[in-house]
Order: sequence, then structure tokens, then C-alpha cells
Amino acid sequence: MHAFYQNHQGAVLSTSINKFTYISSHRFFDENSLRIKYSQTETVNNVNEIKHPIFREVLKKFEISGAVEISSNSDVPAGTGLSSSSSFTVGLLHNLYTVQGRFVTKKQLAEEACQIEIETLKEPIGKQDQYAAAFGGLNVIKFNPSGTVYVEPIHLKKNTCDELQKSLLLFYIGKPRKASDILAEQRKNLRSPDRLDILKQMVELVWRLRETLYNEQMDMFGRILHKNWLLKKQLASKISDSCIDGIYQTALENGAAGGKLLGAGGGGFMLFYCEPKKQKKLKAAMASFKKMDFRFENEGSKVIYIGDEHYEP
Repeated sequence: MHAFYQNHQGAVLSTSINKFTYISSHRFFDENSLRIKYSQTETVNNVNEIKHPIFREVLKKFEISGAVEISSNSDVPAGTGLSSSSSFTVGLLHNLYTVQGRFVTKKQLAEEACQIEIETLKEPIGKQDQYAAAFGGLNVIKFNPSGTVYVEPIHLKKNTCDELQKSLLLFYIGKPRKASDILAEQRKNLRSPDRLDILKQMVELVWRLRETLYNEQMDMFGRILHKNWLLKKQLASKISDSCIDGIYQTALENGAAGGKLLGAGGGGFMLFYCEPKKQKKLKAAMASFKKMDFRFENEGSKVIYIGDEHYEP
């Protein structure tokens, strides 16, 4: 969050997973119109008429005026804490650069996605999701007061990576939320020295998590996640509630060493660290929630197909 890292170095430890947002584009039959498809379909004659804010601002950036149809599909719904919005922004930028035959780096994709979402659309969010989507992999991402961002890849031994992968379980607990509402309150609360200190403590936990992985102290991983969740809940009133707290407590009582809600909080996906030998009990206790299997992903944003037809949007 800019309100924090403009004065203090921020950091997160994050990974991308094999759940994707797909952006496809092709020439539209009507030369004078634009058509965009997401959960809705919009057909407009002018880019300024587009209701979807990210679509509108990215197409304006590329000065696209007509004869293009762009579709977006995702493996997970929006508002669930898995960075689908920023993945969409990064993917849309990547698609349009490719269509225009222009090379773009992962760093540029992340920076421009941040510009669209944070500077143009004034969303009260941080930069971690855009960089995670663009770069992919397991990384510590550092946010400096100067505005620069540094992505530090975490290189683990294969057995350590496999053990981490096998020990993480992801459940969809429902209650999709609008992250900006929670983050706006969180930004306001940063005026309090106590809340500022909480964020500093959370940054310190990033370095502890990194060392835990490099030292193969996997028994500590869940405990650090747990401490992070206890701190995060104090940042804003809507991050958790009695229902979410009850779900989390049930997981702890049935084998989980720690966990957290992904994203801003309030609902969506909940991640738990649980040793494989204890997972049967945890899965039974969480049987009323959808479990989502996943694997770590290391490539980030990529082009998977370029057709033979050439067109200038």
C-alpha cells in the first residue's frame, strides 16, 4: 500500500499458481465498433463509452478506436483474493503489445498495470499483485520509498519446494468482497501509529518466512503464517468477522498450523499450512467448503498463441 511504502520499505512473499486469466483478441466484423466480453458484453462506438474501467483505460492507452473484439476468461472469479483483477490488467496489456508487434518486459507490464490501477483509476491497492502476475514464481517483492520495486526470486531445493506445495491447502469460503472498500479503511487507519507498527511487524515476518524456507524449517512456516494473520486482522474492521474467525479456528483445531485469507480479506479463498499426515482430518472438517487444488507456477504472464491474421487495432 502506497501510504506505507512511501515512507517505509514494504515487502511480501508471494507465489503465482496455475490458475489463469485468459485474454484473447481478434478483428471485429464491424469496423466502427469495439466489443469486449467479460462477465458482461459491451459493444461501443467509442472507447470512452466502455463501462469496465480497466478495459477502458488500457484501450485508451493503446489508442484503439474500433474493429477489435477482446474477451476475458478466468479460472477463478473476481473478488476472491487471488489477484484476478491485476492478472487481467497485466494480461490485457501483454495481449495488446503483442498484437501491435511490440516487445514488452515483465517489469514494464507490472509498472504499467500499477499505473492504470493505482494512478489512473485511484484504487487504494498495493503493487504486489501486478508484479506477481507479470513475473510469476515464488518471490520476495520489495517496495521502496523511492517508488522502485525489486523482485527477488526464492530458489528452493526441489524437496523443500515439494514439501511446501504438499503442505498448503486452499479453500473457497465464499463471501466475495470488494477489496477497495477494505483497503480504503486500511489506508485511513495507517494514520494511527499502532496500525503502522503492525505493518512493520508484518514486513519483518517476510524475512523470517524467507529464512525459514532457505533453512528448511518447515515446521515454522505455519506458525509465521498464523502470526501474520493475527496481525493482519487488526488493520481494518472488515478483514475478518465472527464467521471467518470460526472457520479459521476450526482449521487450527483439525491440524492446520496457520493460515490466512488471501487478498484484502473479508471473504474469498483461505490458505492453510498443514502437514500432509494431518490433512485428512482438516479436509473432513472443511468439507462444506470447496477445496481448490493448485500447483506453483513459475512463468508469469505469457503469450500462448499468435494467429496468422494480422490486424492493426
